[in-house]
Amino acid sequence: MNVIQLKQEIIEYSKKIGIDKIGFTTANPFDEMKNRLIRQQELQYQSGFEEKDIEKRVNPALLLDEARSIISIALAYPSKMSQRVESKKGERRGIFCRASWGVDYHIILRERLQKLEDFIKEKVPEAKCKSMVDTGELVDRAVAERAGIGWSGKNCSIITPEFGSYVYLGEVITTISFEPDQPMEDRCGTCNKCVEACPTGALVQGGQLNSQACIAFLTQTKGVLPVEFREKLGNRIYGCDSCQTACPENKGKDFHFHAEMEPDPEIAKPLLKPLLQISNRDFKEHFGPISGSWRGKKPIQRNAIIALAHFKDETAVDDLIEVMMVDSRPVIRGTAAWALSKIGGNSAHLALEKALLKEKDDEVLKEINQGLSFIK
Repeated sequence: MNVIQLKQEIIEYSKKIGIDKIGFTTANPFDEMKNRLIRQQELQYQSGFEEKDIEKRVNPALLLDEARSIISIALAYPSKMSQRVESKKGERRGIFCRASWGVDYHIILRERLQKLEDFIKEKVPEAKCKSMVDTGELVDRAVAERAGIGWSGKNCSIITPEFGSYVYLGEVITTISFEPDQPMEDRCGTCNKCVEACPTGALVQGGQLNSQACIAFLTQTKGVLPVEFREKLGNRIYGCDSCQTACPENKGKDFHFHAEMEPDPEIAKPLLKPLLQISNRDFKEHFGPISGSWRGKKPIQRNAIIALAHFKDETAVDDLIEVMMVDSRPVIRGTAAWALSKIGGNSAHLALEKALLKEKDDEVLKEINQGLSFIK
């Protein structure tokens, strides 16, 4: 087997199947990343969505016997909508982050990775492979950085010279010993714009993220959102792009290579009020195909309520009153009570007083009482 030739054939094949960038690295442990993950754990900066076993996150040999190399891939996604819809008075809209536009990227990358695996096994039948995207054990960013896909930016994203940080990442661990590519030099320099742009200060410093304070994480939680973060949410209903849009490397970067990544503007930037009463069936039908739906409709509805408060949308008062009075979920009722107090007005005030007499949940009662004191 000519490994040098095989590597070149894989590179050429990757272009044919819609992989925008590919890199190769060894399957050696990621020792530096291990130290960083341990530190993150000590500081309680982890989101809780990660693989719990740090060793599995940094040692490819634990994931595939006789692992020798890792192939890292990147696919560029759009940063702008080809068709736009506007948020206006009475028809306010929320926004999903760019990484959630179009078909769920896990599906897109897994399909590309499977084709890559099939190609490798066709060339080398005895080869073993293991692919993963995002939810796998390895840290995609660490793999991509070492494979020369891009450098690890201060915004904790891989930044590529070609596509900025608007890329999805995935990798294949394999038993074939490929010549590794060279990592890329860090180009962030003294720029600190992403850190300065973070709405909650979750970017503690360049390259260090406190996930517990990150809006991208907070929008995916299902519980009551702390008041100090509600004010920072704006009209985001899933994810956050602030640290990416602030990055000079992303200026002018907008690629539309993959049809399945193109956003439906009515999904990527949906009307807020209809979300309050959307059924499970309708939610699955409309939002099921995108990655931002993975936690179900509850976080999206809670965030939509907060967004309506952000807009101080008086046309939503009746909708919010209904949610506060009849929704079966305390988190949603309590958030609606808070939103009504932020929008204000006589109808909101009267509804809160009425709800105070009916409500049984302590946390919701707390929101109502705080809301009443705020209105007064």
